Amino acid sequence: MLRFAASPTGDMHIASLRVAILNYLVSQQHQESFLIRIDDTDKARKIEGKDTEIMQILEKFALTHESVFHQSEHLHMHQTLAIRLLEEDKAFVCTCPPEELETVHYSGKCFDVDKAAHAKLKESGTPFVVRIKKPLEDIVINDLIQGELRTSADEVDSFIILYADGTPSPDFASACDDMLSGITTLICEEEQGLNTAKQIHIKQQLGYVEETTYAHLPLLLNDSGDKLSHAEDASTVKWLFQEGFVPDAIINYLILLGYPKAPKKIFTLPEAIKWFRLENLSKSAVKFDLEKLRFINREHLKRIDDKVLSSLFGFADADVGKLVKLYLQEASTINELALRIRPVFAPKVFKGEFAEEMKTLQKLIAEAPMINKYDDFVTYLMKKSELEGEHFFTPLRLLLTGAAQGPELAEIYPLIKSYLLEVAS
Repeated sequence: MLRFAASPTGDMHIASLRVAILNYLVSQQHQESFLIRIDDTDKARKIEGKDTEIMQILEKFALTHESVFHQSEHLHMHQTLAIRLLEEDKAFVCTCPPEELETVHYSGKCFDVDKAAHAKLKESGTPFVVRIKKPLEDIVINDLIQGELRTSADEVDSFIILYADGTPSPDFASACDDMLSGITTLICEEEQGLNTAKQIHIKQQLGYVEETTYAHLPLLLNDSGDKLSHAEDASTVKWLFQEGFVPDAIINYLILLGYPKAPKKIFTLPEAIKWFRLENLSKSAVKFDLEKLRFINREHLKRIDDKVLSSLFGFADADVGKLVKLYLQEASTINELALRIRPVFAPKVFKGEFAEEMKTLQKLIAEAPMINKYDDFVTYLMKKSELEGEHFFTPLRLLLTGAAQGPELAEIYPLIKSYLLEVAS
């Protein structure tokens, strides 16, 4: 069983999408179930509607799942398990003030509060949290990608598992839910190493003995070599969609990141399932290169069925799809293509140096019979207009494409001839 856990507290980061893709990919390879968990226990930061947005994004990438649940649905179970640790003397009550609760390391002040004091605390209304006792030994993870990861007992510390309002800490809720769901392989980001160690400690204290395989993915870096943060536009899946990147290209690129042994550079998710191996991923952090993603996006746009591609621009015509692909010589995203395709079918502006020539050619085209071949079309217009050279071809290009430069008119004309009266208007 594999899972993808997403927090509805902001736009999905591409690093999170990468985690989702690889968890799904491995689940397909192992023929195991893949589930989605919405980590919604942080009520203060939760954004209404983000859980739905998460599911819509996963649907766009065809990451099908067996089940989905919200972590808040398991609140009673989280509380029950925390109380069990208290009763077994594996956890303790802490009444430290809020400013001390927020410190990185626990002071140990409340460690010796005995069970008899618990009832008095409840009666008095004194706020308290529940902490798990820190491990006696280091936590060691034999990671599939990183090798041996060792976290000291002091770094794990006696951390909070239940807050004063009765909600579980993220690590406690995650560990409990992974146990309840029977997660056998856990793929997450490298920076989650300490969280993983804490969750292993929780499961050990709860007596969970089922083996889990761990894989911590290397960090994604920006151009400056720093961690790619949520503050950067290019870091979110929403931004990539807004810019006109297609799901297949995004998947292709995220699987390639840090994977030097890929048999080819352009592929789909079903193809990658056949050859991808987690253990072949690099241990080192990898740079998120937008230019490489642009190249991969262009290659995937070339693969799209012509008629389907035309539908992205409001048509259902394979010829328009072929026209769009002509512009892939100079464009890489749907947005960039739209900037070139829309002017072709938009009303033309008759201004500037060639305005009169454009008007002349427009009138002739409106009166001309249907001409199939581009050379015959040019011959007809040249003869009727008596224009030649730059004073013929430049205004003709402006009239047919709305731009002074672009693919050869000989390639464009066969694809737009059935729209000629609309185009040359």
